[in-house]
Amino acid sequence: MKLMAAALLAPGRTTLDEVPDILDVSIMSEVLRRLGCGVSFERYAPTAGGSPSGGGRVLIDVPEEPSSETDYDLVRRMRASISVLGPLVARLGTAKVALPGGDAIGSRGLDMHIAGLERLGATVVNEHGFLIATAPKLVGTSIWLDFPSVGATENLVMAAVLAQGTTIVDNAAREPEIVDLCRMLVAMGAVIDGAGTSTITVEGVQDLHPVEYTTVPDRIVAGTWAIGAVMTRGDLVIERAVAEHLTVPLEKLVSAGATVEPRADGVRVSMTERPRGVDVVTLPFPGFPTDLQPMAVALAAVSTGTALITENVFEGRFMFVNELVRLGADVRIDGHHAVVRGRERLSSAPVLATDIRAGAGLVLAGLLTDGVTEVQDVRHVDRGYPDFIEQLRGVGVQIERTERPD
Repeated sequence: MKLMAAALLAPGRTTLDEVPDILDVSIMSEVLRRLGCGVSFERYAPTAGGSPSGGGRVLIDVPEEPSSETDYDLVRRMRASISVLGPLVARLGTAKVALPGGDAIGSRGLDMHIAGLERLGATVVNEHGFLIATAPKLVGTSIWLDFPSVGATENLVMAAVLAQGTTIVDNAAREPEIVDLCRMLVAMGAVIDGAGTSTITVEGVQDLHPVEYTTVPDRIVAGTWAIGAVMTRGDLVIERAVAEHLTVPLEKLVSAGATVEPRADGVRVSMTERPRGVDVVTLPFPGFPTDLQPMAVALAAVSTGTALITENVFEGRFMFVNELVRLGADVRIDGHHAVVRGRERLSSAPVLATDIRAGAGLVLAGLLTDGVTEVQDVRHVDRGYPDFIEQLRGVGVQIERTERPD
């Protein structure tokens, strides 16, 4: 989605390959359309085995003068849409972006986005539910982030590529998605150094050009499948997964008793015994991702012994635990810690997905229950997992999607 936002920086056609066919991509596509872009999605053909590919190609045609205002009805559905703010200010000198919504996992203020843009010379005000930023010309500067925020790093780097002079972003996020964005920007003509480190240096250029680019594989989806394989004592090859992007999660799975084998075509994860409970602490990359925390709790709930899960990124991430308890999990919350005592089997019950990752975690937990588990509000899961139901069926899960009456 951030690469789609970056396409705004250059008029013409940008092509993105290996894009997941998920709801969030559809929402971002509509955000760009309402900014005046032409956006189409070409889904790949099914694999040789007949299973859905889960992805496709996005074609984005950016006009010479796109609109500078986003609609609230779209932005409120997906927080990542705030990423159009930096490119619009850099390209047009003005942007009016509705304050975003998204997952209910805790407060994530935009202070660092705003402060960084102001350091670059923009004037930013909050009026009637919109962030309005104006800047006749952005000027390079030094920016210190109080926290290595992925979203703020992305927005500020995208703004800085067309700023005059040099911009240095310190305490920048180091996630693989940041590296991916910077690689695409460099392919478009930007001058960036330090992507993947805590200091990113950007030399502003006059203009950029559109490109064809292949996105990085989704490490959170890959991690979800890896944890699911361990929970169910399965054996999966997760195609295109990059082991280096999941170093800590995969090490935790090995500690739980799994066999992990990085391969040329992805990562193989296998498990033959009930997993051992392992402690997990979420941290910015290269630490354990907060987006995999619900799966870590679900894993601990069916492991031997007791595990301590510590959440250091989003204070609301444990909201889903009440739903996991409905499945019979033994979990006690103490501030930003969860103490999980494992049980061999859980009990089936209707549960509610509160966000993307919670929904996926509850589905995995449902695989270890003694009956039929119903996960409601799965629109959240649709936002982050392509063909989730079909993929699960393909690896032996008995699962179906039903529509609930209003």
